[in-house]
Amino acid sequence: MPFARLTIADPAVSADVQAELAAAITALLEKDLLKEPEVTVFHTNLVPADRWFVDATRLTGTTGAHLEVSITVGTNTAAEKAAFIEHAYELLHDRLGPLPGAVYVALYELDGESYGYNGVTQLARRRLDPGEKD
Repeated sequence: MPFARLTIADPAVSADVQAELAAAITALLEKDLLKEPEVTVFHTNLVPADRWFVDATRLTGTTGAHLEVSITVGTNTAAEKAAFIEHAYELLHDRLGPLPGAVYVALYELDGESYGYNGVTQLARRRLDPGEKD
C-alpha cells in the first residue's frame, strides 16, 4: 500500500503525461515491489524549474525529478528495492527526457505500527490477514 509522490521541475507537464507516469509507476510498484495497485496512491507535484538546483546550479536543458515512495518496513528484499529504483529512474528518463546529474528515487520504509490506510495500521492488517500483500 504505497504512497508515491513525484516532484517534477516543470509546471507545464500535461495532465496526460502525469496520468501516464501514475500508471507506469503504479505498474512498477506492482511488478518490482509486489504492491497492490488497488491501494496505491500516486501524487504529482509540479514546481518551477528555477527552484531546482543540482550542484547549486539552476537547471538548464534538463528536467529535475524526485520520486518518493512510502512502503511498510520489511516487506521487500534489497534486490526488489534495487530493481524498483533502477526501473523507476529509467522510466523517468524515458518519459521526462534529459535529466540532471542527480535524480533521486527514495523508498521510505515506515513501521507498520505507524503507517496505514483507511484508519487501519499495516500491523493490524497483518494480524487480521497474515497473507495479505502490502
